[in-house]
Amino acid sequence: MILHDLEIRRFCEEERMIVPFDLDQLNPASYDLLLGNEIMIESAVGDELVRVDISEYSQGDPYYLRPGQWILAETWETFNMPDDIAGLFFLKSSRAREGLEHSHAGFADPQWNGSKLTLELTNARQLRSLPIWPGKKIGQMVFFLMAGVPDISYAQCGHYNGQARVMPSWEA
Repeated sequence: MILHDLEIRRFCEEERMIVPFDLDQLNPASYDLLLGNEIMIESAVGDELVRVDISEYSQGDPYYLRPGQWILAETWETFNMPDDIAGLFFLKSSRAREGLEHSHAGFADPQWNGSKLTLELTNARQLRSLPIWPGKKIGQMVFFLMAGVPDISYAQCGHYNGQARVMPSWEA
């Protein structure tokens, strides 16, 4: 079952499922997510990703993603998923219509907590750069009520709990 606005609000207010929680970001069946202060870009030398603080950028003076550029970005919000709630990230349709793509890797397991969602974003445009800045509406999270509490705990088996910033891939 997909959670509606009143249930999303209840979980956010009572269990701190999303921090910070803002009623203006609540939709009938989802919650709008904002872009955070940090991204990771490919290094011109070597294989590592370089952290870039974009907190000084704004709508009037944005950071520009070059055509074809791929980045990791973080949400403004931190998540604390309850035992029986899962979430799925979707890019805002307005962002997709501008030419931004997301790699569909935004699943939030029950008990995923203390973490910002890391987003894999690409400017699919061929000729134009795309502006981004902290606080820009980037996507929305849809929440699902599980049929019960899972036997396997993400708090024990997950690799991405407690990550308060954008993170590269975890290697097994």
